[in-house]
Amino acid sequence: MGKTTGAKREGHHGSGCNDMNLARSTGKDGSPSDGDSERLKKKGTLAMLAASLCFSTGGVLIKLIPWGPLAINGVRNLIAACVIGIYMAVLRHRIRLAPAVWLGALCMAGVTTAFTMATKLTTAGNAIVLQYTAPVWILLFMAMFYGRKPGRHEIASVAIVLAGIFCFVCDSLSTGRYLGDLLGLLSGLFYAGVFMLNQFEGGDALSSMFLGQLSCGILLSPFAFMETDFSPKVMAAVFILGAVQVGMAYIFFSIGTRHTGPITAAIINAVEPILNPVLVAVFYGEGLGIFSLAGAMIVIGGILFYNLSGRVRSGVSQ
Repeated sequence: MGKTTGAKREGHHGSGCNDMNLARSTGKDGSPSDGDSERLKKKGTLAMLAASLCFSTGGVLIKLIPWGPLAINGVRNLIAACVIGIYMAVLRHRIRLAPAVWLGALCMAGVTTAFTMATKLTTAGNAIVLQYTAPVWILLFMAMFYGRKPGRHEIASVAIVLAGIFCFVCDSLSTGRYLGDLLGLLSGLFYAGVFMLNQFEGGDALSSMFLGQLSCGILLSPFAFMETDFSPKVMAAVFILGAVQVGMAYIFFSIGTRHTGPITAAIINAVEPILNPVLVAVFYGEGLGIFSLAGAMIVIGGILFYNLSGRVRSGVSQ
């Protein structure tokens, strides 16, 4: 994987609509103007927040569905692939089949499968906070493969976020569900790759998402034939899980990661590990302890620190 420029990566999202948007957002020298750059960053931030809200429904929906994790992940990804496919058709976005796209598809399939299994085998809080070790892996991968040294504010922000996540872990590792915790950690490794889809040379985020979801759907959805509960409530939860929690979430995600860097996107997406266990606590009765509540506040603090420090640095540079 070599170093790629932002212009090259943007070109991989090759619809005419995107080219027009890119032309409108550049100055005479071809670079984005300050106003347009700020607007695109704001768009990316809002898209990542929308993605986080959609992602956050995963814990409570997975807990609600009395199926095995492989069956759940297969059917939800099949539905999500349909949603992403329709979105790509509307944009006239062609599927790319480059090696980097397949690497991204592997990350996509890995994160959804590992997270679903982890949520079934451990608490929803454990599964999501262990998945959220992704920012650490991103810092490591960006340094190893792209030679990008993280700034002090990035390291500090990730450290604050991880401190908050550690509070969640302290509250729930006592369950002894180590296999689920290990799968949650593995999902974090794959999740880092998902955040970096637009960084891969020859990569295309939407193609990777579609192919990863379609592959999971084809391979794992047959496990659903082994299930027995197909009540309207269960099927409605499965549909929402696929269409909203995966499909719509990754559409917002693809927009967000296009206009923000992988570390920025990962830190903004820290809203998910707060809302996910909270929703499970409210609707499923899986309680939050005092450490989890403290962790939520620390994670929010880390997000605010990152965004505020970014604004301060931007103001100084101007």
